[in-house]
Amino acid sequence: MKIFQREQRSLFGEILDWMLTPLLLLWPVSLALTWLVAQSIAGKPFDRALEYNVQALAQQVTVQEQRLVFYLPQPAREMLRADDSDQVYYQVRGPRGEALSGERDFPLPPEEERPAPGEVRLRDDEMRGFDVRVAYTWVRADLPGGPLVLVQVAETREKRSVLATEIIKGVMLPQFAILPLAVLLVWLALVRGIKPLSQLEERIRARKPDDLSPLDDRAVPLEVAPLVSSVNDLLTRLKDSIATQKRFLADAAHQLKTPLAGLRMQADLAQRENANAEELKKSLKQIGRSSIRATHTVNQLLALARAESSGKTLPRSACDLPQLTREVVQDLLPRALDRRVDLGYEGALPGASGVAVQGNPTLLKELIRNLVDNAINYTPSSDAQPGVVTARVLTDPSGEAVVLQVEDSGPGIPEAERELVFQPFYRSLGTNVDGSGLGLPIVLEIARQHGADIRVEDAHPGHNPPGARLVVRFVVTELASRATGAAQAAW
Repeated sequence: MKIFQREQRSLFGEILDWMLTPLLLLWPVSLALTWLVAQSIAGKPFDRALEYNVQALAQQVTVQEQRLVFYLPQPAREMLRADDSDQVYYQVRGPRGEALSGERDFPLPPEEERPAPGEVRLRDDEMRGFDVRVAYTWVRADLPGGPLVLVQVAETREKRSVLATEIIKGVMLPQFAILPLAVLLVWLALVRGIKPLSQLEERIRARKPDDLSPLDDRAVPLEVAPLVSSVNDLLTRLKDSIATQKRFLADAAHQLKTPLAGLRMQADLAQRENANAEELKKSLKQIGRSSIRATHTVNQLLALARAESSGKTLPRSACDLPQLTREVVQDLLPRALDRRVDLGYEGALPGASGVAVQGNPTLLKELIRNLVDNAINYTPSSDAQPGVVTARVLTDPSGEAVVLQVEDSGPGIPEAERELVFQPFYRSLGTNVDGSGLGLPIVLEIARQHGADIRVEDAHPGHNPPGARLVVRFVVTELASRATGAAQAAW
């Protein structure tokens, strides 16, 4: 139950509801409990007076000439009945139930109650339509057989109710002033308690749009620190994302500038008035080459952006690495034949045991495609001496890893450049290969996202040329191993 309803959830209102709602609900309960306690407290002095009166009347029961006699002097009788608020009744009843004195219609004690001579007892009863409090006792008469005489005194409850009401007023009236004060103090305490949140909001609003530095989590309460830490993590990821976008735009502008400038120059040359058909054909050919280069650069930039930003969000599954490699080799075979390169695949067969890796098949095929395509580009080939590019998938002897190898018969990569080739747009000098310098950076980014290691080594150490071998080592997970076993059974 909420006392205060709001359309939009408020932390301040939520805490205020949970603090004030129990307070306002318990207040009527406190009133009822106070009333019961006041009734008990108010009744005790009057009960003691009734006990004293019934003991005093019991002393007036005497035996004269073997007869029970009860004599109450008139002043004592008037004093017993002298009360401005309540009516007082009494009765003295003999052992045979005869009324010796007092009201004859006085109610008797419960029949199942056993008499206890000398013990004063109390009970609530009704007499002549009024609720009364009764004190009674039994007196053993000094006669043969020791008969018991019942002495009772009853009093209406008016004074008790008045006293209980006064106690309630004395206790509860101050609460009518204390309760609003308590609500006000709770309100002020909450305002002060959530003030650090307001200060945090002000600090965030005061920031410049380009300020993505982490928030100071030491200036906030301990309970808010996890929230600030999460915001800082989000800011860090946002900063990295913006940096990636800026780098992508800068790289794209830088790489597209050269082919676009070539396109413009060739277009200007083709528009010359004195250009002949041969020159026009040559310019159009150059325009076609520049457009192909621009298209390839754009595709590579998009692949790099997808690998850097989307790889973590794409779905992952157990991927058969030999199957993906064979598909890429088949796709690139026409291009390899066109360049007179002997392209082939060796190693594990699709569905073999322990060759599945947990990852995204689209990104993994992009990784393999860039490795093979890069090897085809940098492998010299001719009819007399064709180049050789081989893709392999091997299993680690321990069964904990799957190794992808792509090697070529080209000039190789010097040790001094083996780390530089993974930087965007880096290209080895003297290769005379038309490329964007983005293939290996794409491979490195995808390998990182799949927890794989990549290294460069000579394919044929000691030979000239030594060739290059790029090795990507994937760790096999338990889930991928189970998937491999299922695929092998189906195969």
